[in-house]
Amino acid sequence: MSVILLVLPDFLLIGLGWLLFHKLKFSSEFFRGAEQLVYFVLFPALLFHSITQTPISLSSAYTLLQATVGVMAFGVAMAWLAVPMMRPDPLAHASVAQCAYRFNTYIGLSIAGGLGGASAQTVMAVIVGFAVPISNIAAVHALARQNGGKVLGEIARNPFIIATALALICNFFAVPIPQTIDVTLSRLGTCAIAIGLMCVGATLSLQGGKAHVKLMGWMISVRLLIIPIAAIFIGWALGLSLLERQTLLLFSALPTASSAYVLAARMGGDGRLVAVTMSLGTLFSALTIPLWLMLGSAL
Repeated sequence: MSVILLVLPDFLLIGLGWLLFHKLKFSSEFFRGAEQLVYFVLFPALLFHSITQTPISLSSAYTLLQATVGVMAFGVAMAWLAVPMMRPDPLAHASVAQCAYRFNTYIGLSIAGGLGGASAQTVMAVIVGFAVPISNIAAVHALARQNGGKVLGEIARNPFIIATALALICNFFAVPIPQTIDVTLSRLGTCAIAIGLMCVGATLSLQGGKAHVKLMGWMISVRLLIIPIAAIFIGWALGLSLLERQTLLLFSALPTASSAYVLAARMGGDGRLVAVTMSLGTLFSALTIPLWLMLGSAL
């Protein structure tokens, strides 16, 4: 029951976002502005603050990097395994493949805080920082290989990556953060999770995608059921601590981020198919995340 209560507030916030947009008729411009605020200001502040709260050694960061690369590589491989097995429409697959390995950072950092406090949030923030460029490269490459020259530029300008890199530098070299700045970043980060989760709820949609039910089912199963199994073995193989294994398992069980829809729509993919897959995955994760967390507590 305690695990269910741990994840329930996050899904209540997602439900509030859906209610505000679909029933109370808050405008799409309102949520678009809120998403930009979270993406460029609030969430980078949360990442920076989380990573600088707990000392991290180079060796532990390198081990987390290995674990993150392992989980992400497995997810990408499983997404592309659908091609020889299902022979899907190429555009549909290129659009929805990212739903198998992209992850919702808002849900992850929020639950991590309840799971293990500041230490778990720090581990999650580091994992997210390592995983963001991997997921972006894989998704952009799948949707538009001819634009591969732009991928590195997009990665270098990503505010999540910039915040993570700066925070790791400050952490490794023990750069002091003035208390006023630290408190400001903390308050910005608190706003990030609540607003970000409501924005997730506003993007939920179950209309469309009927022609690709099997493909959607494959990607959702990979995201919520198969990758967490790989994460358990990877955590044990690398000798991660209990907290690190639990956080890695939580990361591997997160639903797809709404940014997958934005990328597909922007790059000429099937945005509606991605939106439906992301929405179903988010709804199902309300059941699967508690199950994985209960298993993680027994590791």
